[in-house]
Amino acid sequence: MTVRIRTVLGDIDPVDLGFTYVHEHLIIDSPLVIDRWPHIHLPDVDAAVRELELCTAAGVAAVVDAMPAASGRDPVRLAAISRASGVHVVASTGLHTSKYYEEQRWTAEEPPELLAGRFIADVVEGIDQNDYMGPVIRRTPHQAGILKVAVLEDAPTERDIRIFEAAAMAHAATGVPVLTHCEGGIGAMAQVEVFARLGVPLDRVVISHTDKVQDLSYHRDLLQTGVHLVYDQALRQGEDAAEGTGRIVAAMIRDGHTHRLMLATDGARRSLWTAYGGEPGLAWLGTRFVEMLVELGIDDEAINTMFISNPARFLAFDTKQTTQSVPAAD
Repeated sequence: MTVRIRTVLGDIDPVDLGFTYVHEHLIIDSPLVIDRWPHIHLPDVDAAVRELELCTAAGVAAVVDAMPAASGRDPVRLAAISRASGVHVVASTGLHTSKYYEEQRWTAEEPPELLAGRFIADVVEGIDQNDYMGPVIRRTPHQAGILKVAVLEDAPTERDIRIFEAAAMAHAATGVPVLTHCEGGIGAMAQVEVFARLGVPLDRVVISHTDKVQDLSYHRDLLQTGVHLVYDQALRQGEDAAEGTGRIVAAMIRDGHTHRLMLATDGARRSLWTAYGGEPGLAWLGTRFVEMLVELGIDDEAINTMFISNPARFLAFDTKQTTQSVPAAD
């Protein structure tokens, strides 16, 4: 068994990962994003490097870029950012919510086997240079190290179920961990139920954005299933984060769930990056929010567990594990 973490620049030992943000967005660049959501358009390598340099000064050593296939990711630019900043970058495969794919019917119509083949190839061979948006597929040397799926409603649609099935196949074939998106933070238990039915070990799943929901029982119920949660809304809450995400983190730690918690900024807004003239900057999570956690009575051991130990354990998988059970149907 070769247990490693797969970054865009190659596999690393989990002990070398360091202080990690588990749900970030360094590059989002597609014609649809430019037209519909220019506030999340993040095309610039130099801007990302400048933003990450502030993060490294705050101790950050690694980030997970959570933009999956054909939605604005770019493995070549992610690799350039990682080289220039010295920050480990884990890229995603999988698919986002349907709104990112208006003219890409294959994302909603192709069978799970074909989708799984593409996800597996991203992990094992390398992410397509054209991000599955061009007429041909040209594999780069930059591999994905996590698989993302997303749900826009309270429960997965028929389209979503097909993608979850593909994700389950890709996980079974590679062992790659799975990250999910919950629009509005809701519907996470429905995702858990689908993954359980498909046989995906729940301790290999991390669910994003649930700290948009303040009901503590929601978080307790989710964590009792065995999944991980990445709390990623503090940056947007700013100085109110102690009463928002901070309150949830403190309660879940008191309940004994520290080993299932991770943190991130989900900073997919130009207005949040200092490099684009916004504030407070992605480094805020590793500085001011950590101060808030300490003020809430959370000790260094718990903070290091959430930012270092848990990501290192969760992102690691047997990088030699591959099967031929799902063909790459390209």
